[in-house]
Amino acid sequence: MPKQTPPRVWQRMLSGRRLDLADPSPLDVEIDDIAHGLARVARWNGQTIGAHPFSVAQHSLVVVDILQSLDAVSRRKAGRPAALGLAALLHDAPEYVIGDMISPFKALLGDSYRQIEARLASAIFVRHGLPAQLPDAWQKLIKRADRACALLEATQLAGFEPTEATKFFGKLPPALHDVTLEPMPPEEAAQAFLNRHRRLNASFLAEGDD
Repeated sequence: MPKQTPPRVWQRMLSGRRLDLADPSPLDVEIDDIAHGLARVARWNGQTIGAHPFSVAQHSLVVVDILQSLDAVSRRKAGRPAALGLAALLHDAPEYVIGDMISPFKALLGDSYRQIEARLASAIFVRHGLPAQLPDAWQKLIKRADRACALLEATQLAGFEPTEATKFFGKLPPALHDVTLEPMPPEEAAQAFLNRHRRLNASFLAEGDD
């Protein structure tokens, strides 16, 4: 029998990098690729209102904003606010490679999906000088902001009734009651993501010098 060629498990990025999904290297992670990809990945499988999909890039920006509105005591206890903000911006960055799987589908896929996602996340975090595994305190704060953003998206864009959304994502913090989401065009979302990354990364590098 002819020898079978192993399946290709890398993706070529527009930067020219080839990112191996089985063993991703931080050296193959480029922020321009991340911004470009996330700006074209739709939250909620695109089942949202508006002229444009609500992208993962824009979701990530909103999560950073929400994180900064959470109680200051929790953020002080977590420490390193610039690093925490950068981690929040990148919390869904693996989706520039694997897309935004909705939670019900992730549950069906189980551990295999989570392992691939975790390896990609570690490579992305290390590329940015962050811990490969984020501290528990950071993960909890980012998750709080992520769930609050999901609640806003569910009720404003994805057709959920408020009582239904609350069952899945919890109650909306009072500070967020006036937040309104407006989906951005992909190019605008990508540029906004890059701009925020530059600011957060500069603060993170300065924070490391303290």
